[in-house]
Amino acid sequence: MEWPRQTKIIATLGPATATPEAISSLIEAGANIFRLNMSHARHDWAATVVGHIRQSAAGRPIAILADLQGPAIRTGTVETPFQLEAGQPFIFYTDQRPPGPQSVSVNYPGLANDLNPGDSILIDNGLIRMKVLAETDGTIECEVLVGGEMGSRRHINLPGVKVNLPALTEKDRADIECVLALEVDFIALSFVREAKDIAELRAAVADAPRPPRLVAKIEDQHAVKHLDPILEATDAIMIARGDLGVECPYEELPIIQRRISKLCQQRGCPVIVATHMLESMIENPHPTRAEVTDVANAVFEQADAIMLSGETSVGKFPQTCVEVADRIARRIERSGGANYHKTAQLDDPREKLAHSAVRMANDLDAAALVVFTRVGGMVPEAARMRPRHAPILALCLNDQIARALALHRAVRPIVLPWDQGDPDETTERALKELANRRILNKGDTTVVISSELAVESIADSIQMKVV
Repeated sequence: MEWPRQTKIIATLGPATATPEAISSLIEAGANIFRLNMSHARHDWAATVVGHIRQSAAGRPIAILADLQGPAIRTGTVETPFQLEAGQPFIFYTDQRPPGPQSVSVNYPGLANDLNPGDSILIDNGLIRMKVLAETDGTIECEVLVGGEMGSRRHINLPGVKVNLPALTEKDRADIECVLALEVDFIALSFVREAKDIAELRAAVADAPRPPRLVAKIEDQHAVKHLDPILEATDAIMIARGDLGVECPYEELPIIQRRISKLCQQRGCPVIVATHMLESMIENPHPTRAEVTDVANAVFEQADAIMLSGETSVGKFPQTCVEVADRIARRIERSGGANYHKTAQLDDPREKLAHSAVRMANDLDAAALVVFTRVGGMVPEAARMRPRHAPILALCLNDQIARALALHRAVRPIVLPWDQGDPDETTERALKELANRRILNKGDTTVVISSELAVESIADSIQMKVV
């Protein structure tokens, strides 16, 4: 059998891919999860697109991730963009006075209180760079170090500066209400700085009938320093390399990415590598050699998912981008991986059970690991151990659990209602059904984790079964 791809692909939807036909083509190309960028998405647009996704999925566990804008700092409105030159003075105002040829307002009233002379201000993903000379109440005087075009609503980065913005803005709370009604599977929070930011988001979704899983986006130095408690608070991590690459020295970015990936895998936390994966393919039908290597590196480090942004939301070749990511991932997965999970400390008995099951599957060159699950259970533990080839067939009771497991590396969620009668009979019926669906073939060797088949007690077990 052909080994299925283990690395998941997240595709961002936008003007280029908001139709049912485009969404279906991305699914056929290999997309597992669709991202809605709530920084730009209207609520009516989101509702329409979610309907298209559910229809196009046609019973497949295609998940939806809503990405909140978070507390972004931006410049105010500029009627006519103007050019800045290195060495000239420039002023930021925290009130709403009109912009001038050497000044602009910002949307964060407390900015002056967070800055000190010598701090850096980066505009528009670092294209414009300034140094703070002085700050008074409502005014920040700067010197332009690297010039460029100043325009409306340009994103502002403050490397190394801890800002006192709330984790959730009013817009975020309105967006949360919208996406909860749409029953999305994941919500990502931008500019997470500390564990309390994720706790605030979790409180905001707690009353939902089906609370989504939460993703913490790591985008600045403060978040990197507080990674351990953030990992404890979140359900997944996104390495958002756009802002992170501006906030940190660019030569540090590969080291930070590797460190986060390693720590996530040791802790069993799903990790997404995002931003600029195939950026040139927004305009071109082929990736650069550097992009191929970048995607390959994320796959070699065994990230759970790689994410495409502008490539699929506004690009000219969205389906091709997913096909390229799929092709690279499949090839690199056959060549081995970093295996960061091998240095993890396993204390819980269920962790040790999953480790033993995956090792057995590797030794037997099994066709699949089969895991029965009611709420997720052992599936993330098995995924954490990074099976060499065998997919993890997660047998779920409903679509919601199946989609929630769609992010985990090597996991193939399958909605297959199973009873809670005799465990051996249930296992045999499930394997027969998997063969009927042509997911497994007669004669395939499988490793079955059946800890959730027990009704009144936990009876962890690993079995080798031949279909």
